[in-house]
Amino acid sequence: MLRSAWIFGVGGLFTLWYAWKVLLLSISRKPEALCRSCDSAARRWSRAVLKLAGVSVQIEGVENLPVDGAFIIIANHESWFDVWALAGFLPIDARFAAKKELERIPIFGRAWRACGHISIDRSDHASAIESMTQAGLQIKEQSLNMVFFAEGTRCLDGTLQPFKKGPFVIAIEGGVSMVPVGMVGARAIMPKGSFRMRRGNIDVRVGEPISVAGMEHADRDRLRDTVWDAVARLRGGEGRTSCLPGEPPLDDVPEPSKSNPS
Repeated sequence: MLRSAWIFGVGGLFTLWYAWKVLLLSISRKPEALCRSCDSAARRWSRAVLKLAGVSVQIEGVENLPVDGAFIIIANHESWFDVWALAGFLPIDARFAAKKELERIPIFGRAWRACGHISIDRSDHASAIESMTQAGLQIKEQSLNMVFFAEGTRCLDGTLQPFKKGPFVIAIEGGVSMVPVGMVGARAIMPKGSFRMRRGNIDVRVGEPISVAGMEHADRDRLRDTVWDAVARLRGGEGRTSCLPGEPPLDDVPEPSKSNPS
């Protein structure tokens, strides 16, 4: 536990440093320049935390990432380290959709908002719909690459959980392809409910894009199942990873209303 406490302490200083840097740049730079600064800061911050914790990352299938245009990445979620692995090693400028609680972290929360990430309040139905709608508009208007952990929370027992519908509605309404990503190894490093960190390796496996061409709102469940299957295969099947028992996953994030503007 002493090692974990040391990592938390030093990692917290890294977080404060990069968050303050982003906030200062947000005052003096234009949106385009701020975007580049956010991407650089996120990558350096993530790699610093991973190195500090003794975690290595291997990424496979980067050739499957579209070279232009917007797309949505759907990844499974086992640990906080999933975020650092993706932010640090995916060779794209990505925005993340995550729980609202991140905005409440002093300094970091303001930097998170300044960089254009999306916060979802899962306890407020109307707010969650608004956040998902905002994500859809940003993806289409700014041609963004957005990352969703479609299970809605970190898994508790290592089994791939059912996916929420919201990201798939956004993809169909926006006409953007979906890229499945399988994450393996992060749970053994730091499972949900534990503050103990272990050294380890995370494999990030990028699958082939899944087109939504010709799909309508009614196809959202079929698209969700197709992407779920792809993520399960990338993880090596539906078997369990190293895991711990715990509380059940949070309730589903509601999907955007079909009547929302596109």
